[in-house]
Formats: sequence, structure tokens, C-alpha cells
Amino acid sequence: MAAAVKKKTASQRFNGLYRFVFNRQADLKMLFLISVCFVFVARSGGEEGHQTEEFLKREFSLTKPYQGVGSSSSSHWELLGNAMVSTQQLRLTPDMQSKQGAVWNRTPCFLRDWELQVHFKVHGQGKKNLNGDGFAVWYTRERMQTGPVFGNKDNFTGLGVFVDTYPNEEKQKESQKRRFSPSSQRLFPLVLAMVGNGSLSYDHERDGRPTELGSCTALVRNLNHDSFLVVRYVRRRLTVMIDIDGKHEWRDCLDVPGVRLPLGYYFGVSSVTGDLSDNHDLISLKLYQLTVERSEEEELLDKEVFIPSVDNWELLRVLDQAEPMGTVSFFLLVLFSILGCIILAILGVITYQKWSERDKRFY
Repeated sequence: MAAAVKKKTASQRFNGLYRFVFNRQADLKMLFLISVCFVFVARSGGEEGHQTEEFLKREFSLTKPYQGVGSSSSSHWELLGNAMVSTQQLRLTPDMQSKQGAVWNRTPCFLRDWELQVHFKVHGQGKKNLNGDGFAVWYTRERMQTGPVFGNKDNFTGLGVFVDTYPNEEKQKESQKRRFSPSSQRLFPLVLAMVGNGSLSYDHERDGRPTELGSCTALVRNLNHDSFLVVRYVRRRLTVMIDIDGKHEWRDCLDVPGVRLPLGYYFGVSSVTGDLSDNHDLISLKLYQLTVERSEEEELLDKEVFIPSVDNWELLRVLDQAEPMGTVSFFLLVLFSILGCIILAILGVITYQKWSERDKRFY
């Protein structure tokens, strides 16, 4: 009789535990679904709160058939250097050595929030890492000046977004029989951004590493489909995205808050070749004015900017220049992590045995 009672009690305990666990699982599932719905609604509400409207600004856009570009003073765009226009594209540089070309808008832009969509094509006969050098998209105070930074002047004032197709720094390290650590190596072609204040110099030998705001790898050469780049500037936030996979989907490249750009600068695109070369073709530029609602507090804080800058720039540089973890440090971290897991497993076994012995004493 006593044995039967014990058996019944154990069965009841098992059924109770079963109901408890599965009821909790049902509750957790319901909680998860509610949380997902809450996040979705909150995100939707947030997006509506930052809803923008787009208006194409034709005076800052460049599209086929490029009427009057390079030949008429009434055109909004002006060619520089070796840039040539045809019915299908505007070729900034041909696949020849030591060429540079650019196209610049004649009108300063006073839009506070905008988005620039760039349709481009980079192609040539050179094999991987035997091509160069890339092109740049500009929003700067200066215009129509040649120089070493992708065909534009150094120490520029404003924003530069670079599509760099040749790894100068990596090649220098290879010649010195040195290598990057895996955490610091950048894969090319590379898209990166820089804000210049008139005194910052672009480090060509290091591919702009000391002054970059962010970057991403973008395999843009010799594609059989269209390639796009978008530069978006909204609420002092700089976002760069790319569409190079032929899927008509934007892929995040870099996102930097606190970027302060003055009004009244000029848009342009430039390119350069050196010992290595590529065709750098510009198919179209489309600038959209973005209308964004701002609260009174945001309007008060959004003061006029006179010198380009980036908030917390020093902190960004410290984080970027932090030394990566060495091999020995990584080995010790893994070793102590494994030892910690072993100790936790032993403590778990001991605790389980003690609980088992205590349960035996109840029967």
C-alpha cells in the first residue's frame, strides 16, 4: 500500500511538472509573440515619426542624354580633365594610365536633407589588383580643381565618398614582407567616407585609413549588371548604401551620426588613374530633396554649420586605432573560457548529485 502511494505521488509529481513546463512554454511563446508585435508596432511608429518625402531636384541631377553637358554654358554640369560624354555614359577616365576627369555641378546646394543616388560602372582589362584607382563622390566647398585625391584637390572642405579599387597600403606591406592582422585588414574594392575641414589630408599611401568614418567592401569591377551607390544625409546623419548584387536591394555600408555639413556646397564626381587604370563611367546622378518633420526643440538645436565636422571624432579615432587582440591574448582568453566551462560543468554535476541524494531521503 505504501509503495502504491509512493508510485501515485511520483506520477502526480511528474504530471504536475509536465503541466508546469508546458504551460510555461505556452506562456513564453505567447510572450514572445506579443514582444515581436510590440517591437514591430514601435518600429512602425518610429518610422512614421521620421517619415520623409522625396522630390527629385533636376538642377542637381544628371541623366541621359546628358543634354548640353560639357558643351553648353547653360548646362547645370561642367566637365573637367579627361572626362568625356556620350549618349550612354559620362566617362570620367578611360582605361588608360595617368588620366583624371570630373564633372561638377555649377549651382551650390542649400538643401538641408538630401539623398544622392549614383549609377556607375567600373570596368577594364586589368586583372584583380592590377587596376585603379577608383572614383569619388563629392559635396564640397571647392569645385573644378584637380588633385591627387581621386582627381580632386587634397585638404578639401566637405564630404568625400570614395570607391577605392586599389589597395595601396596592402601592397606596401607586401613589399616589406609584412601582413595585416585579420582584424585590421580591409578587402578591396572598398567604399569609405571622409569629412574634411580644409586642413585634413587624405592619406593616399594608407588608402584613407586615418580619416575614414567607416567603410565596406564592394566588389564593383566588371559586373554584368547595374551598380548603384546612395549617399543619404538626414538629421545630421550620414548613411551610405550600395546595390551591386543585381537584386535591386540596398545593402548597408556605413552609418555615422553627428555629421555636420554646411549648406551651399557643390556636388561632383571625379576619378583618376595612375600606373594602373580602369574605365570609370557615370551613368546617372539623381538628387532627391528629403522633407523631414522636426520638432521645435530639434529646430533650435539644428544650428547653422560653417565648418564641416563630426561629433565625437576623437572617440571614433581612438576606437579605430585601438590595438587588436594579439595571438597570446586570444589563446589565454580561449583557455580560461574553456577552464571556466569545465568548472561550471563540475559544479553542475555536484549540485545534481546532491539534489538526487536529497530526493532519495524523501522516499
